[in-house]
Amino acid sequence: MLYYLFRFLEQFNIPGARMWQYISFRALLTLILSLLISAWFGERFIKYMKRRKISETARDASIDPFGTAKKGVPTMGGIIIIVSILVPVLLLGRMRNIYIILMIITTLWLGFLGFLDDYIKIFRKNKEGLKGKWKIFGQVSIGFIVGIVLYLSPDAVMRENISVQQSNQTEQVVRHEPTAHKSLKTTIPFIKNHNLDYSEVMSFCGKHKVAAGWVLFVLMTILVVTAVSNGANLNDGMDGMCAGNAAIIGVALGILAYVSSHSGYASYFDIMFIPGSQELVVFLCAFVGAMIGFLWYNAYPAQVFMGDTGSLTIGGIIGVVAVIIHKELLLPILCGIFFVESLSVIIQTQVFKWYKHKGQRVRVFRATPIHDNFRKLDSQLDQTSRYLLRGWPERQFHESKITFRFWIVTIILAAMTIITLKIR
Repeated sequence: MLYYLFRFLEQFNIPGARMWQYISFRALLTLILSLLISAWFGERFIKYMKRRKISETARDASIDPFGTAKKGVPTMGGIIIIVSILVPVLLLGRMRNIYIILMIITTLWLGFLGFLDDYIKIFRKNKEGLKGKWKIFGQVSIGFIVGIVLYLSPDAVMRENISVQQSNQTEQVVRHEPTAHKSLKTTIPFIKNHNLDYSEVMSFCGKHKVAAGWVLFVLMTILVVTAVSNGANLNDGMDGMCAGNAAIIGVALGILAYVSSHSGYASYFDIMFIPGSQELVVFLCAFVGAMIGFLWYNAYPAQVFMGDTGSLTIGGIIGVVAVIIHKELLLPILCGIFFVESLSVIIQTQVFKWYKHKGQRVRVFRATPIHDNFRKLDSQLDQTSRYLLRGWPERQFHESKITFRFWIVTIILAAMTIITLKIR
């Protein structure tokens, strides 16, 4: 809203009005505002939840082997995150931008889905929360909506890198196509001509390969949103873990969104130029600010948990941004922590089921998601089960050390993701 107000005032030569046209000014202002809102609103939210004695009863003090009590800590802290994102974006973003609209819808949609899950756990006293099929339905639905909008919207276009200059055996993109158009191409890492065309993947469909390519794109969008959302949800198990990882991922996506929106940088990195994607930088600055502000209260020992209200929203935002800037195939690297968390749960579940048919109780890890494996005491294990990796690691760690080490791994993965644009 303020963007349009100062754009109107600019014609009257109001001093400072022109600054609001610069994406760097609005993005940094959004970051600051998001931090302030999360700090101010977070304190009041926590006091309100404690006064009403609203906490997740499923939390167990014995989960922390180092003695920090987890009972009675308010949950649904994702509301702090959502408010801290949406208020700055509504004030400083360009509301006519299709990408901003999609991000707002994604935030509200998955925030509401997570809120329902937390509501059932807290107020209905059902620790299972929202049934899994309804969670998946909600995630699939928003993925489908995002994919269809990107297919139908005339504003969701790109300009592909086409002109290559050869000098001293070096290839460099010097310009992009003069007109923007719909494209089914996406960036893949470590490949010299690192674009994958979904329509070419579906070339076996003959003359219908473009239509089939869009179907594949929508299915990929659904898969990405669902997978990353669930991965973030599984990663939310230690104080500060998910929020810290999400902040780092948000910074990396912000860099990718900015270079994708700038024709010069897009040429240098040999990636698609996506007009209008600069507004995602504003949104991601609000996202990062909300994560850092939330850490003020969520860092060990946590004063509030984000709950599914926050974790499902965080994963969905990351997935949708990656799809919009055509970097969804970089997510296995960038969100490697989320991927490993999900993989550990799948391995644990499938191995247990397979051995159960043989009448045995066998597990791979001491606990899953994988971060719990590093803090689970032998005395807390199911003595009727055999653990294939019972001796790994040899000792348990404090959850703050586990959290910081996971952050460090995510920083490395974020750097690798950006480096892949030049390594091919």
